[in-house]
Amino acid sequence: MMQQTPPMGWNSWNTFGEEINEELVLTVADAMVSEGYLEKGYNYLVIDDCWSLHERDSEGRLQADPAKFPHGMKYLADYIHKKGLKFGMYSCSGTQTCAGYPSSFDHEYIDAETFASWEVDFLKYDYCYRPQTVPGRILFHRMGNALQNCGREILFSACSWGADETAKWIKETGASMWRSTGDIMDNWESIKKLTYQQLDILPYAGAGCFNDMDMLVVGMHGKGNVGLGGCSSLQYRTHFSIWALMGSPLMIGSDIRSMTEEDRETLQNEELIAINQDPACRQIARVSGFGGREQEQLILFRPLCDGDLAIGMFNLSDQERYLSFVIDEMGIPVSSGKTLLLHEVWSKKDALVKNETWGERIEAFGCRVFRAKLVSK
Repeated sequence: MMQQTPPMGWNSWNTFGEEINEELVLTVADAMVSEGYLEKGYNYLVIDDCWSLHERDSEGRLQADPAKFPHGMKYLADYIHKKGLKFGMYSCSGTQTCAGYPSSFDHEYIDAETFASWEVDFLKYDYCYRPQTVPGRILFHRMGNALQNCGREILFSACSWGADETAKWIKETGASMWRSTGDIMDNWESIKKLTYQQLDILPYAGAGCFNDMDMLVVGMHGKGNVGLGGCSSLQYRTHFSIWALMGSPLMIGSDIRSMTEEDRETLQNEELIAINQDPACRQIARVSGFGGREQEQLILFRPLCDGDLAIGMFNLSDQERYLSFVIDEMGIPVSSGKTLLLHEVWSKKDALVKNETWGERIEAFGCRVFRAKLVSK
């Protein structure tokens, strides 16, 4: 399938790991609707690793663990679809999944048929235990072809962690999104690390095959499967802003059934979601500015489909810093007679850029994200 904007949804791994079951999935589906996430665009509910038995059935098919999922996967799909959501599952390109369950190596076509029979809409496809005798790109071609010919439209989410120069070949495989990083952890250092990893691969992002920076940790606060340290709500806000501006898929990894109001508001910021989902899906650019090229300071922008610019100023350090930029770097020279009217998506404040320059002091771990409109001086 051709995915026009970054996928949005929820994935079980960050919080629950192997502790997944039918009741959890059903109650999360309920919460995605009742707590407003579906309304904001989060429509995929994805079960990650550890859902199956440790052996295939007599016909060589994957089978759900009946202790965890007593009614089976088609039952879950039906329930999720009735909620207006889409159903996602997990497999792996190696001989076993990352957690040691049966995987899809040399079973790509029968597994794609199985997922289609369960009315799956999304497949996350991992990269653990890959035999070195077969190039990774070939394994993703196999599953890409299998999904394209399984009789159902299933979004292909390739999870190769950016290894083996994935950026150079992943679009060949039919994947709609691809993991460009290692696993995220619920701490600030992990968020910074994954952010920096994007800077050299920005040209590979775009419509049809989105750079996936891994699931969001907003709202975890140190709890759950990857809850190693936790972050403040301010750090989560900056984390979400970076993922949204860079055009990453927005897959929630926290327990949305027990979210704080502040973190729920972060995940449901309509203006940032609109930037993430902008139909043009244009490439992010980095500008220098004053301080913008210093360590732990980042200024990014991208053109939007209506002529506006999305601009992000990110202070990734643990101290307040002054950041600024010159709009000439964004294609607006003095001779144009134009400037920018800035609208900040968190504070909702407006301001006009004067003297072709904008700057302000930004708190430690903080950010400013603007939707900027070109106006006459």
